Amino acid sequence: MKRALITGITGQDGSYLAELLISKGYEVHGLIRRSSSFNTSRIEHLYADPHEKERKLILHYGDLTDGIAISNLVREVMPHEIYNLAAQSHVMVSFSVPIYTANVDAVGTIALLEAIRMTDPSIKFYQASTSELFGSTPPPQSESSNFQPRSPYAAAKLYSYWVTNNYKEGYGIFAVNGILFNHESPRRGETFVTRKISKAVAKIVEGKQDSLYLGNLEAVRDWGYAKEYVEAMWMMLQNDSPESYVVATGVAASVKDFCAAAFETVGLDWTKYVITDDAYLRPLEVESLIGDPTRIEGELGWKHTTEWRGLAKLMVEADLSNSIEKNN
Repeated sequence: MKRALITGITGQDGSYLAELLISKGYEVHGLIRRSSSFNTSRIEHLYADPHEKERKLILHYGDLTDGIAISNLVREVMPHEIYNLAAQSHVMVSFSVPIYTANVDAVGTIALLEAIRMTDPSIKFYQASTSELFGSTPPPQSESSNFQPRSPYAAAKLYSYWVTNNYKEGYGIFAVNGILFNHESPRRGETFVTRKISKAVAKIVEGKQDSLYLGNLEAVRDWGYAKEYVEAMWMMLQNDSPESYVVATGVAASVKDFCAAAFETVGLDWTKYVITDDAYLRPLEVESLIGDPTRIEGELGWKHTTEWRGLAKLMVEADLSNSIEKNN
């Protein structure tokens, strides 16, 4: 049985990846941070009591900022694959907590790579990279595009990108970067713009909210479905050689477009509810991120099936359904 270790398993991507790997027969180990309250709602349906012998999901307390604990965990689990999805992943928040962002998103990566180097260099490593690396580079952005990060988050992720390549080339570790463009789902954190929109639509329909405050409505992004994107992560580690890929739909839409599609799902005009607020503008804006997935489609056969309009509808319907369940 293959064993995988997922950092960030309680997040959107981690929960979908855990589902995928368990469906493929893996024993999945997940890293979670200790808290006074549980933050495992996205993986509760996968969790089994520790006394059950055949459980497929095993959780471990730890933190990427604790390098010794990370090394001990890798030696304990001895995974065949490690997926590093843990991060302080909110771009705007990274301007407020840049040092913490660097410690988790940059130094945390090298802690995992060192643990692999010292424990078993045959362990395969996936690093969750990001389209934010491209920053102000004009679209479409591909594996050969220049990196011009525009936030502490993107800068920390750029360190992780290069150190992953360094350990691949210097120590022969099977280490890859998945340069994923924006990927969303009903499990997206509620402070991220797409989920903020879909949740607001549900609340407006219920009469619990009458307006939605957003920042830059003209920002253009390439939005895909997270559940499909985790398949690309797994495919990269099954490849014959450690290659890094852009994962995207290649289809562009603005925040304004996503708003319109989300409100259209319930027959409302978004312009009557959305208000722009400068408080949500970043110190450095990234105007347009549109990925070119040609290489991963041609070499690995991965291809998206959900585009941004369908994604907006899917997310709004999920939030409406969740609201109905809570009220019953």
